[in-house]
Amino acid sequence: MPENFRRFSVTDPFGRVWVAEFRWQQNAISIRHADAIDCKYYLTGGDEQREIVVALPHAGLVAAAAEAGREVTDAWCLRVAGLHLEQMIRTWEDMDKTIVTVPPGALTRYAAALAGASRAEQERALNAH
Repeated sequence: MPENFRRFSVTDPFGRVWVAEFRWQQNAISIRHADAIDCKYYLTGGDEQREIVVALPHAGLVAAAAEAGREVTDAWCLRVAGLHLEQMIRTWEDMDKTIVTVPPGALTRYAAALAGASRAEQERALNAH
């Protein structure tokens, strides 16, 4: 899991390293009349460049947050979208698309992974003192 979800590197199945840079996050209703949060990333891999929007459907996002016992925040949405983009690059799934909608099951998995990472970080901080 990336430490910095604003800029991170991922290796694709072909051995190429891609650098993902977060560009913006916006309510999709205002740009494409969709009930989602859009997170745009700029990807570079060698000489190749791509732009990908990861769309987080609102209903699934709210359900995943409730199941994880947390609120939906901009920072959390950035992390969820970053995990999905990381998965996309690692598997090369949906990399031919410009806008990718995250399925509800994946939202739940990412929320659980982030909750687990938060608990591990808290434990490390407590043990450091």
